[in-house]
Amino acid sequence: MVKLMDDEVFRAFTTYAAVVIVKMLLMAPMTAFYRFSRGAFANEEDVASKSAEERKKQLRTHPDVERVRRCHQNDLENIVPFVVIALLYTLTGPSLSSALLHFRVFAGSRIFHTLSYVCALPQPCRALSWMTGMLCTLSMAYGVLGSVLVL
Repeated sequence: MVKLMDDEVFRAFTTYAAVVIVKMLLMAPMTAFYRFSRGAFANEEDVASKSAEERKKQLRTHPDVERVRRCHQNDLENIVPFVVIALLYTLTGPSLSSALLHFRVFAGSRIFHTLSYVCALPQPCRALSWMTGMLCTLSMAYGVLGSVLVL
């Protein structure tokens, strides 16, 4: 394992995987912030200490909260596959420049995707950032399959 950490490509993978995972983890506190600031809670126990009238008002959905939740869901659908594919890609021995290009473009696309989703930037901002990240993951998957394909 120590030898693996000496490999520049693996260290780059570790860096960018950590960046996008931390970004994804920060979506949960962002959701909580939006819930509290918008007064929109999903569960009875979240408003149990409130009066009956307040419970009715706060036990609801809010478009801003749902937007952040959908962004978080999109992260789960894209970052988890990226981490798995990028690890396999790293193990195939790509050049550092190729690996960095994939990792940096993916991380940048996910950060921009979050900004475009949460700030409701006009389309095609969000779609292009999602597509860019997806193409990076698919490109690495193609590289993995090209290196190790056994049928």
